[in-house]
Amino acid sequence: MPDDVVTMDKVVALCKRRGFIFAASDIYGGIANTYDYGHYGVLLKNNVVGAWWKAMIQERDDIVALDSAIIQHPRTWEASGHLAGFTDPLIDCKTCQQRFRADHLAESPCGRKPSKLAGETPECELTEAREFNLMFETSIGPVKDAGSTVYLRPETAQGIFLDFKHVLQFARRKPPFGIAQVGKSFRNEITPGNFIFRTLEFEQMEMEFFVPPAEAQQWHEYWLKTRMDWYTDLGIRPDHLMLRPHEADELSHYSSATSDIEYRYPIGWQELEGIANRGDFDLIQHARVSGEKLEFFDQQSGERYVPHVIEPAAGVGRSVLAFLCDAYDEDEIGGEPRTVLKLHPALAPVKVAVLPLLRKDGHPEVAREIHATLKRAGLQSEYDEGGSIGKRYRRQDEIGTPFGVTVDHQTLEDRTVTVRDRDTLTQERIAIDALGDELERRLRAEWRSPKLATG
Repeated sequence: MPDDVVTMDKVVALCKRRGFIFAASDIYGGIANTYDYGHYGVLLKNNVVGAWWKAMIQERDDIVALDSAIIQHPRTWEASGHLAGFTDPLIDCKTCQQRFRADHLAESPCGRKPSKLAGETPECELTEAREFNLMFETSIGPVKDAGSTVYLRPETAQGIFLDFKHVLQFARRKPPFGIAQVGKSFRNEITPGNFIFRTLEFEQMEMEFFVPPAEAQQWHEYWLKTRMDWYTDLGIRPDHLMLRPHEADELSHYSSATSDIEYRYPIGWQELEGIANRGDFDLIQHARVSGEKLEFFDQQSGERYVPHVIEPAAGVGRSVLAFLCDAYDEDEIGGEPRTVLKLHPALAPVKVAVLPLLRKDGHPEVAREIHATLKRAGLQSEYDEGGSIGKRYRRQDEIGTPFGVTVDHQTLEDRTVTVRDRDTLTQERIAIDALGDELERRLRAEWRSPKLATG
């Protein structure tokens, strides 16, 4: 298929049609760039997060898990620099009452005439740009006063730095070692849309890897390659990924080196994950503001130092969107159009669909028996008996189900079923008694995106 078969409109339509992702508060007209995940979206998102945890924790011995609080002591954000410097330049339009990012005016449609850009019509009355803090502010307790003001975290990283001392003690780790967590963050920013690419609340997969200062550069290079490999191992086409080092004027004030893993979304090349060498900035800042020493003492060498930090930081939503875009495809089967998500089987929301050929003659009973057995074995299975077998295959293809099991007349005679492959469309007879093991084998097998052969 041509490389441009996927568009953002097609992905959004599929997600809404099949209940992956849809606008939040839709009955009230929605709320800016806020989305809900439906059944298949939750399963897909959980599989993405699960694959990240597997790579960080299950397959390694040098990283531990953490789940820090969303609301931290307000001095956290003073120390991190978020209170003073976490801002965007914003412009208000007095005519349409909308707010725009000053650096995004070239892509922001006018509030009254969407065919024009903001500021292009005679009616537009734009203010001067002013800096606007991106943190959501709230308060603790029934009375709102200066002493009760707190913030929803704009990143998960700071909670890791606050708990560095605790983890050193209970985890019995020494550098190099990492602390990983997945959690919600919140940024009150003006976004240009583009579905779940940038939202007000978002889930992050972040890991802070603490290393001896002299080893920071080599570990930064190590994590650049390791994180790129994670995406390609899960089926993202290598020619749709790019590692882009930040220029000097792009670097955060704390970073000596940062590179973005960018993905070629339908909207163009955009950041998928950032891998930063944060140096010792965060630990030193929190030590200064809190008065607590945040350092490591090596008992063998007698050396005391503040570790440097390498941070791979990925967004769950952006990762989900990249996997959806990369998997989306269209083809024809028997002259009928087919929309299919060619997802890596490890990420597919449903692993196997169990389909009785007929809704009679004992087919449903055997199919439900198989479905129940697969569920007990831990496979995400779905039973479907509605409509023709062709339509049911199409429904499963559309949500990315890699395997379909069909119960037919022969099943009743010899206890075998047909196993259909989503990508190759091949069908093979398998004994019911061997079905679970065969599906597990196929799910564990090395997988290569079928789209690699077609671009």
